[in-house]
Amino acid sequence: MPELPEVETVMRGLAPRLEGRVLAHVEARRPDLRWPLPRDFARRLTGRRVLGLRRRAKYILVDLDDSVSWLIHLGMSGRMLLSNGGEPVPEKHDHVVLRTDEGWWLRFNDARRFGMMDLWPTADVENHRLLAGIGPEPLGNAFSGPALETALEGRHTPIKAALLDQRVVAGIGNIYACEALYRARISPKRLALNVRGGRAEALAAAVGDVLRDAIAAGGSSLRDHRQTSGELGYFQHTFRVYDREGERCPTEGCRGTVRRIVQTGRSTFYCPSCQR
Repeated sequence: MPELPEVETVMRGLAPRLEGRVLAHVEARRPDLRWPLPRDFARRLTGRRVLGLRRRAKYILVDLDDSVSWLIHLGMSGRMLLSNGGEPVPEKHDHVVLRTDEGWWLRFNDARRFGMMDLWPTADVENHRLLAGIGPEPLGNAFSGPALETALEGRHTPIKAALLDQRVVAGIGNIYACEALYRARISPKRLALNVRGGRAEALAAAVGDVLRDAIAAGGSSLRDHRQTSGELGYFQHTFRVYDREGERCPTEGCRGTVRRIVQTGRSTFYCPSCQR
């Protein structure tokens, strides 16, 4: 499932081609993705001018000139692919296709159809059922060591599970939770309520650092993620613990070996020697 860096990468790729442009042609090639598309979806998008794009958690929000926002979730295999020139040759899983007034084509290709799209009033979009209650953005000013410590108070779950809770912090998934905990030298098994003071400060900083590094690398392409150009992301080549089971810990001077455990049904990778 794409996490914050992958969604941010896609959003940044779309912005230069969509912002300020009119959606001159929109075609929905099926009536549903994970859930049914909104009624008259293609008609409601056609002719609208894009005012701006933004990201909230793992969702892309496209704000339109009729005070409606187009919500996009990539799901497990969704790709937003840009091209210009003639109409692209249709591919089997191109479910939504549009063209801007500038001649750029955008295809939403989703083989597994776990993605979703919706249209919602911009002024009320934070109350959409998928966005309501989501925690602060980890790259925003509202996320800090003290804020994280407050969010973790009374939580008897392991810190790894707490980081995956979107009510604690938005957009973090399995990969970046593992990598951030490694950078902060915090065991994924430590109870969340015990991550306080300096540990909370270190973890908040590590979350921001790993996400920024991943965005700069275009995200992580393990299976389906592609940038809007079709290129892979490259952050997977710099993983320090994720998917490195049995390898020597990369911390200088550490003799530990990366281990894999299962927490809440997800693989967790960490170094038991230097993460406490």
